[in-house]
Order: sequence, then structure tokens, then C-alpha cells
Amino acid sequence: MRAVVMVAPGDVRVDETERPRIVEPTDAILKITAACICGSDLWPYRGADAVDHRPMGHEYVGVVAEIGSAVTTLAVGDFVVGTFISSDNTCEICQAGYQTHCVHRGPGADPGAQADYARIPNADGTLVATPGVPDPELIPSLLAASDVLGTGWFAAVAAEAGPGRTVAVVGDGAVGLMGVLAAKQLGAERIIAMSRHADRQALARSFGATDIVEERGDAGVERIKELTGGLGAHSTIEAVGTQESMMQAIHATRAGGHVGYVGVSHDVALPGRELFYSGVHLHGGPAPVRRFLPELIRLIWDREIDPGKVFDLTLPIEDAAEGYRAMDERRATKVLLTL
Repeated sequence: MRAVVMVAPGDVRVDETERPRIVEPTDAILKITAACICGSDLWPYRGADAVDHRPMGHEYVGVVAEIGSAVTTLAVGDFVVGTFISSDNTCEICQAGYQTHCVHRGPGADPGAQADYARIPNADGTLVATPGVPDPELIPSLLAASDVLGTGWFAAVAAEAGPGRTVAVVGDGAVGLMGVLAAKQLGAERIIAMSRHADRQALARSFGATDIVEERGDAGVERIKELTGGLGAHSTIEAVGTQESMMQAIHATRAGGHVGYVGVSHDVALPGRELFYSGVHLHGGPAPVRRFLPELIRLIWDREIDPGKVFDLTLPIEDAAEGYRAMDERRATKVLLTL
């Protein structure tokens, strides 16, 4: 089968590899319909994370091609949405809503989802079937639900976005934009998107942003405070993962407010004394997308939300390397790969 492999930083290729097989009775084999490139894939692409012939991809939708003998909730032919971490969805941690920390957690797609086929461990707990075969126009939105939408949604929930609240969003990548959409759906009164890019600003407004702040760092914090009577936002989403973005999020949040952080952390160190006196709540980490998938699928299926608009470039899997270049060079916000 075809599979995207990152050989080294900046070197993405499509290789011919062996099709995965059932290993455990709880496995399923998916024929991937669509996958995509994640902003987190750019860390190794840019050399910030070590990489050596790594199979790529953790966001996917597809059709069940084969199931193990212990799989009970899925059938061959089901169209499903998966998550980037496999989970049994039955342990105490899963039942508390933190499936990314499942006691039996593992990769969501083995060896990677940017491929013709993938093995999904703990299929019953990891995959959620759609009500039927989706119309083609729904596939981008369902694909978004497998990670960026679920991650943005978790960030908004962790930040306690809701009615009467002002939400600030640090980061205008796909996850930040999905955080805007989530905050709107959760009833936020005001949503401030921090972005310097006109195309992303326009998309943020289409998802529900009421204000745009172009400043960064301390200047961005001051602008947020100007917009909130000097107090700061009630809820702030951090969707980047750098020291600057984390501190910007904390400083932009009022005392008693909440920061939901989902940017993959790279060398972030929190100054304890500063955090102690901020009065700000912090909650986040790898998003438990599985917790939200049933509701997100329903919203998409009923056409109440259209997160698929975040994809601004669609390419066949053979052109995956161009997709990585486009995202790295900010010529694309989010790239969908067709198979």
C-alpha cells in the first residue's frame, strides 16, 4: 500500500509498504478515505523533533475493512471517525472523559494514517461510526472531528468558554480556528481571535470571532485588556505550544479565569511565582477527542457546524510532500489528503 513517511526533517516521501493486518482480536483494519497533515507534524518537519523514517498521520476517516474476533460495536462497511490515541473507553480514566490517558492507550492508527490502510487498536473504544455513509461534502468536516475540531473543542471546554464569557484565542492555525468555532457553539458572548493573517482572520470571523487582535506578546496582552475593561479574558485558548504563546495566554486572562492549553508544548517552562499570583486556572494537554466525537459527529451530520472549511488545500496522497511544504510556508492552513 501507499504510505507517507518522513525520512528526515524536510524529507517527506510516499513509499510502498506492507498492508497492516489484525494483530489483536480488538483490532480493526480501516481503508482510509481521507487523512490530513497536522500542525504538530511540522515540528519534526522543521527539525524541532527527532525523526527517522517515521510513518506519518494521526487524523483519519475511513471504512472498516476487517475486524478482529473481539470487536462488537463495529461491522465491516461502517464509515468511522477515529482519534489520534487508541483507548478502550471503559477504564476509569476513560469513563472520567480522559481517553488520551487510557490505561491501555496507544497510537490511534498503526503505523500511520496517511496511508491506504491502517490498523486501529482497541477499535470499539477508538472508532465512532457515522449514522450512515456520509455525503462527500461532509467528509472534510468529519475528518476535522478526528483531531483539530475535537482538540479545539477540548481547549474551549478546558477554558470554560460559555454564555456571558469573553474568550481569547492565541494561535490562528487549524486548532485555534476550531477553538473559535467551539467557543461560539458553547455560547461565548465575545470571541477575540489573535491573528496576523487576513485569510485566517476571515475564517475566524466566519466561525464566530467578534474581534481580531494582530499584536503579539506583551502588546497583544495589552490589547486584550483594552478590549476587556482592563481585566483580561474570562477564558483563553492556547493553541501554539511555545513559551511566548503560553505566557501570552496566561497574562491575557483575568484573575479567576481559565486557560485551556492544547498546543503541543516545546520548551515551555512556567515561572512558579508569576503563576502563583496570577489567580489563573490552567487545564489542558492532549485532547480527549473520543469524549466529544459522538456529539461532534451529530453536529456535523445535522449540518449545524461546518469545520471542514478549515481545509484550504486538498491534494492526492502522492503529493503529500507539497502539502507539508505548503503548511510549512504558511501557504495553507490545513491540508487534506485524498486516497
